[in-house]
Amino acid sequence: MTSAARFDIQEIMNFLPHRYPFLLIDRVIEFEPSKRVVVLKNVTINEPFFQGHFPGYPIMPGVLVVEAMAQAGGLLMTAAMEDREKKLVVFSGIENAKFRRPVSPGDQLMIEVNVLALRSRAGRMEGKAYVDGKLACEATLTCQVVPRTREARPAPAEANGVVAETPSEAAR
Repeated sequence: MTSAARFDIQEIMNFLPHRYPFLLIDRVIEFEPSKRVVVLKNVTINEPFFQGHFPGYPIMPGVLVVEAMAQAGGLLMTAAMEDREKKLVVFSGIENAKFRRPVSPGDQLMIEVNVLALRSRAGRMEGKAYVDGKLACEATLTCQVVPRTREARPAPAEANGVVAETPSEAAR
């Protein structure tokens, strides 16, 4: 794939496990495997978070702008994996996040993510989100690759060899 590669929402969902309402990227407009991706997020008043953030003055939560950058980076990492159906890229860190301007309904976020370091089990990327060509948010993101299926966890009481008490027994 070249930098001219474009993915629509159906192709994005082939790479990312996220689904509505938490899939936060709509289109890939540039893609350089293992190096760089540019995506679009169309911000609409229909987003569920706008009901409470903030009534009368809707602003996209900054953490969701960062999450959109992380999803773009996750797509970049997932596309580089041969056995991606067995693995999941998870967000593991944020550094130097800065929020420069609010993101509101009607805005289109253009998110650019550049790889700083990429290994088979972890990645470090620089993300920037723009509205109308102006920087809205920037951060350094880290992620790691984990198995897509979780191992069964023992119940808390079984883990310690202790029999669990009911709340009424614990109060006596």
